[in-house]
Amino acid sequence: MSQTSPRATKAVIPAAGFATRFLPVTKAVPKELLPIVDKPVLQYIVEEAAAAKLDDVTLVTAPGKDAMVDYFDARADLDNALKAKGKDAMLAAVKAPEEIAEITAIRQGGAKGLGHAVGRASAHVGSESFAVLLGDEFYPVEDKLLPRMIDLQAETGGIVLALLEVPREDVTRYGVAAVSPTDVEDIVEVTGLVEKPDVEDAPSNLILIGRYVLPGSIFPVIAETGPGRGGEIQLTDAMDTMRANGTPVHGVVFRGRRYDTGEPAAYLQTLVELASERDDLPGFNAWLREFSARL
Repeated sequence: MSQTSPRATKAVIPAAGFATRFLPVTKAVPKELLPIVDKPVLQYIVEEAAAAKLDDVTLVTAPGKDAMVDYFDARADLDNALKAKGKDAMLAAVKAPEEIAEITAIRQGGAKGLGHAVGRASAHVGSESFAVLLGDEFYPVEDKLLPRMIDLQAETGGIVLALLEVPREDVTRYGVAAVSPTDVEDIVEVTGLVEKPDVEDAPSNLILIGRYVLPGSIFPVIAETGPGRGGEIQLTDAMDTMRANGTPVHGVVFRGRRYDTGEPAAYLQTLVELASERDDLPGFNAWLREFSARL
């Protein structure tokens, strides 16, 4: 396939939810800023976007979540204090988030669903293709999921989704794709989408995970999309409307590592896994092995 549309350079991160599964801490601390040791989930996501050459990032936020934007701003008082104490490595770590990407913040204005949140970015994104990165999961940069999706979308000009195979009993928690194969092993044509189906109604066991690359033409479709499952404006419904009207939809079937932080048990698993890979936490793995043996 030859390129039919400009490559996406903008990213939208919907991050306006209440994160009720993490209450009471998320009353004051955005879930996206929960730490993976010493770096918040949101920084991993913005770094993933930047590594895919998406250096213009829109955060869709809500009241009480201004700390997400503050995290990427300069703090002159902290910088000066660290300089005065000669803590150069710590200063570099503190300043690193400022350099990752250009951050714009937009308020969602009510919990009206993922489709509504994405639609709020329309004025900033315009008619360009763009990526959506959900704020409660991230993927290793070296697995190159986003670059592969962006390249495919530039070829097709349509919608590209990240898909993951799960046990069939788990499909009720996700958007699910009906698919047909292509001549590329890990790319499928998406022939239908359904949001959180019952197990017996699910068209496959391929779920939509939190990465999408979309054409700017989806914004007017979102604007015309009414409430769907759960009484919310679903991005899945808007995408399926475009598919039904002739927009090509493809999926990249992802077989790499996925770090889920959307609920407490998964967050703790991600935290422990990434902590165990670090060489600057002396004694952690030895403690982990000892602790595991006691379970």
